[in-house]
Amino acid sequence: MGKPHETRKAEIIAAATQLAADNGLRHVSAQAIADRVGIAQPTVFRHFKNRDAIFAGAIETIGSGLFAAIGGHFTASDPADVRLPQLIHAQLDFIGRNKGLPRLLFSDRLHNDSTILKLAIQKVMAAYYGRMAGLIRDGQKDGSFRSDLDPDETARFVAATIQGLIMRWSIFDFDFHLQKEAKPLWHFIQAAIRY
Repeated sequence: MGKPHETRKAEIIAAATQLAADNGLRHVSAQAIADRVGIAQPTVFRHFKNRDAIFAGAIETIGSGLFAAIGGHFTASDPADVRLPQLIHAQLDFIGRNKGLPRLLFSDRLHNDSTILKLAIQKVMAAYYGRMAGLIRDGQKDGSFRSDLDPDETARFVAATIQGLIMRWSIFDFDFHLQKEAKPLWHFIQAAIRY
């Protein structure tokens, strides 16, 4: 008897994500996923309609994992200027353990070819921006961040700065320790948003 549907889906997503990290998105085929999981290739398509559905599932899974890893920093009772650097560290730690995410995030498939993938990542990004803007507002209320900042705009720029670091890490084939960049990244960001 085969594994339960959700278990098998999770295995397929994990295999696709790891293959994307190892080889780039372009080289992730249904056969390669099946080989990694140890199933027949048609089984992949019993669980997912097509490759884009697999990668949309990967985005959703990674997004859920990211929010589980960093979510507490959005809502903790510490001042915002304590929570934000902790959040940055937790986010870089999570991404450092999920190399398939930047390969997916910066792929041509996402940017040019797939509306499904684009919508999946936009959903995750909108949720992230909203929570980050809330953290910026908290910092304005507790006096740790400048009151003249637009929280939504600031959230987008903080996210873009983090994404830029992740892109560099991906382009350089993960050849530096991403988590060690958290402290200098926070020093750069805090110079722009703190009093």
